[in-house]
Amino acid sequence: MPHARILVIEDNPDNLQLVRFLLEQAGHQVMGAMDGRMGGELTRAVHPDLVLIDLTIPGIDGWTLARQLKDDPTTAHIPLLALTAHTLPGDRKKALDAGCDGYISKPLDIGAFVATVEAHLGK
Repeated sequence: MPHARILVIEDNPDNLQLVRFLLEQAGHQVMGAMDGRMGGELTRAVHPDLVLIDLTIPGIDGWTLARQLKDDPTTAHIPLLALTAHTLPGDRKKALDAGCDGYISKPLDIGAFVATVEAHLGK
């Protein structure tokens, strides 16, 4: 698997650090944003290979940001994965309906996390 540039939009510093560590250990370049506005700006400026979006982030929530990025022709091709503690029935569908291409629930399954992310690269 070629190494990818991955943007993680996560407002919890501990979660961001864990995700960054796991992805960097797999050889990926990781950028972080702590809110939806910065995440949207970075996505448009850098065009990462994949974006992980916490759905409950300040500024612009993850659902709204996913819709905006998928509606923008310059970013619509970038895979978006929801990274969320929203695990009630219907939450996965709500994330996919907002434009996310996949869904990873928290707490993370550490053993499967990187493989799940890498499965969405290049789609």
